[in-house]
Amino acid sequence: MDYSTYEKYNFDRSSAFNMSTGYKERSYQMHWHSYGEILLVGPGKTNIYKVGRSTYELVPNDFVLVWPMEMHAIIDADREKALVIQFSNAFINSLFDLRRIMHMYCNLHVVCCCTHPELAAKLKTITDRMKEIFFSNRLDREIRCCMLLMEFMLTLFDYRKELAPELNEEKHDYSSDVMRRMIIVTDYIKNNLTADDLSQGAMAEMAGISKDYFSRIFKNVTGMNYSKWLNTIRLEKASELLVQDGRTLTEVAMLSGFQSIPSFNRVFREEKGMAPGEYRALFVGSRE
Repeated sequence: MDYSTYEKYNFDRSSAFNMSTGYKERSYQMHWHSYGEILLVGPGKTNIYKVGRSTYELVPNDFVLVWPMEMHAIIDADREKALVIQFSNAFINSLFDLRRIMHMYCNLHVVCCCTHPELAAKLKTITDRMKEIFFSNRLDREIRCCMLLMEFMLTLFDYRKELAPELNEEKHDYSSDVMRRMIIVTDYIKNNLTADDLSQGAMAEMAGISKDYFSRIFKNVTGMNYSKWLNTIRLEKASELLVQDGRTLTEVAMLSGFQSIPSFNRVFREEKGMAPGEYRALFVGSRE
C-alpha cells in the first residue's frame, strides 16, 4: 500500500510555527499530536507537568520539551503566563540536522534552570525573542520564528555533553522513515475517526509494517496500547463536540467514531468519571 497518499499536513492549517499563552484553566488532559511543543513554565509555586509516564514538578522559567507523538498533560500549572510554542513535525523533518537533534534528545523532557542555569538562560532569551516577533504585526514573523526555533535546537545541541547524563534512559532508535509512517497513520486516524476500518491490523498495513512491529512501536512511543490510544483520541474529539451546541449525544458518539451509545457512555465514564451528558452540563452551566 502506498502510505504516502494518507499524509495529512494539518498543523495550524499552513503554519510551521505557532505560539500561544493566556489560558485560564490550570490543567489539560492527557493527549498527544504529531507536532512538537516547547513550554516555558509560568510563575507560581505549583507547576506540575506530565510527559509519558514521568511527572515533573517545575519552577518558573524551566522548559518542558514534548516531542511529536508523545503523550503529555498539564496536571496543575499556571497556564495564563506560561508560553506554549508549537512546531510542525514536517518542518523538523525537512532538515536532516534538526531531525538528528530531535532523535538525540527524544528522552529529554525538561531543562531546569536550577540544574542547567546557563542553558536555561540562553533558551529563555531565544523564546523571549520569539514571543516579541510572533505577537508583532511583522509580515515575516513565521520565518523569523522558525529561524529562532533552529537556534533553540542548536543551543540544545551545543550543551549535549552537559545533558548527557539525562539522556541515558532506554532509547527506541526507530528510523526516521518508520517514525514518518507512524505519524502519517496517526494523522490519518485523527482526521478519519468515522472510517470503516481503524483496526490495528489495517493501520499496520497502511504503515507498511507488520502488525506485531506496529504494536511494539506504538506502545513504546505513546506509552499505551493501540486500542487505549484510539479511545483517548475519540474521547478528545467527543469532549470537543460536547461543549458545542446543537448536536445530540448520539451524533457526538458517531462523529467521534464510537459504534454504539453504550460503548461511548462506558468509555467516557471510565476515563472522565462522569457520563457524557454530565460533562456537557458542566460547560453549559459555566456559560450561563
